[in-house]
Amino acid sequence: MEYTSNPYDSPRYSVAALAAEDERASFIAKTYIHLVGAIAALVALEAMFFQTELPAKFLGMIAGNGNIGWLVVLGGFMGVSWLANNWASSSTSTGIQYAGLSLYVVAESIILMPILYLATTFYDGVLSAAAITTLALFGILTAVVFITRKDFSFLRSILMFGGFAAIGLIICAVVFNFSLGPVFTYAMIAFACGYILYDTSNVLHHYRVGQHVAASLALFASVVLLFWYILRLFMSNRD
Repeated sequence: MEYTSNPYDSPRYSVAALAAEDERASFIAKTYIHLVGAIAALVALEAMFFQTELPAKFLGMIAGNGNIGWLVVLGGFMGVSWLANNWASSSTSTGIQYAGLSLYVVAESIILMPILYLATTFYDGVLSAAAITTLALFGILTAVVFITRKDFSFLRSILMFGGFAAIGLIICAVVFNFSLGPVFTYAMIAFACGYILYDTSNVLHHYRVGQHVAASLALFASVVLLFWYILRLFMSNRD
């Protein structure tokens, strides 16, 4: 295969941190342009869904099936996330990379529908406050990485362990019908912030030039996770 059609095969497409200055700058710019595009697509999808009765019906369907409904949704989302990440990291096809990012955006738009419906229906003003807070935190964390140039890859093992522990707690909460409480929400906000530091440092230090789609998906996933738990925190403070 020609290098022009598969940039991953080109010797000059190494880790972005070691690439020429213009290539590194182009990679970083593409990553954040794709991140903004993914967020814009998510907002557009949610706006389209909320023009219909789909959010209310989806929430009712999940609630009507009790704990099993939430477990099915969680399991389905985890499976789709795994597939989307694999596609976005493909080294053989740009089309598959974009398919992975698109699939993940659609999956996030579906998983967000219930909490967005509750927020817009019963918690006036909370949605915009959560969005602004999320963007502010993301901006601060991004600035920390870009200013310090610190490599946060050491967080990988901690985040992986924390992720498995969080999934286990969520499953237990659903199965045994108990609330995880505000401490868990604060912990998940810290967890999402850790992932933003980790993903951002990977953009600077570990992704290869040409992997901007995979990098933007990782950042997008972390931003949405942060938004989810900030929104949940703001909603619980209103109760």
